[in-house]
Amino acid sequence: MARIAGVNIPTNKRVIVALQYIHGIGPAKAREIMDKVSIPDARRVNELSDSEVLQIREAIDRDYLVEGDLRREVAMNIKRLMDLGCYRGLRHRRGLPVRGQRTHTNARTRKGPARPIAGKKK
Repeated sequence: MARIAGVNIPTNKRVIVALQYIHGIGPAKAREIMDKVSIPDARRVNELSDSEVLQIREAIDRDYLVEGDLRREVAMNIKRLMDLGCYRGLRHRRGLPVRGQRTHTNARTRKGPARPIAGKKK
């Protein structure tokens, strides 16, 4: 099992799919990394040599923000908005949708399960 960026990537999958198990790497970035390291698309992780795994690891460390660093940066951006007291920060603070969705109905993912209101029976 290859370990890249602190994540054990699955051995029996194709490299382009296995790289997407790393937080911050999607299909486009996985293809970019494969092109930089010049590994064919059909290659599987268990077929990689140690030098190829090392090349992939170095390319990711050098060019991309992934896993813990990316999570930390996103959290700091949200914290900055909350500290500023801007509208988006207030929505984060209250646990409501941030991007303009309606909240009269729906929004259950952000608001949590519905709480019953006392005395509201027909």
